[in-house]
Amino acid sequence: MARRVFYSFHYHPDNWRASQVRNIGAIEGNRPATDNDWESIVRAGEDRIKRWIADQMDGTSCTVVLIGAETAGRKWINHEIIKAWNDRKGVVGVYVHNLLDGSGLRSSKGQNPFDSIRLGDNGPPLSSVVKAYDPSGWDSKDVYATISNSLSGWIDEAISIRGNR
Repeated sequence: MARRVFYSFHYHPDNWRASQVRNIGAIEGNRPATDNDWESIVRAGEDRIKRWIADQMDGTSCTVVLIGAETAGRKWINHEIIKAWNDRKGVVGVYVHNLLDGSGLRSSKGQNPFDSIRLGDNGPPLSSVVKAYDPSGWDSKDVYATISNSLSGWIDEAISIRGNR
């Protein structure tokens, strides 16, 4: 049975890469909002955005943060990470910069988004507990294969890590 996860990613630069990861059969992920749906959610205000995120996360056991060049430090990605952690869900990061986008391009490797989120008020960074994987491979197909072969195990590990904290 496929695990249900929430995928967190920066939509505009990484939606093509995210769709590749979401299509891996062993994992059932949320369907992202279309551009038009997201714009109407955003226009409705922050409470509506938070409600949409909460609805998307409902019934999931893990949040997979797909880390692109501009993912770290984004307001709503930070919100999704913190919400998942506080809701006792597993959290794991997967770098997607070496997957090709719709134009056949790679991007630069982004910063670890877990570095700037703290465990507690003055605790260590979340990156001291949450893992971020940089899939191996020389080309996009190899990187995809690494993600496909490893994602389920990374998710299980993230759930286990969260369960022990």
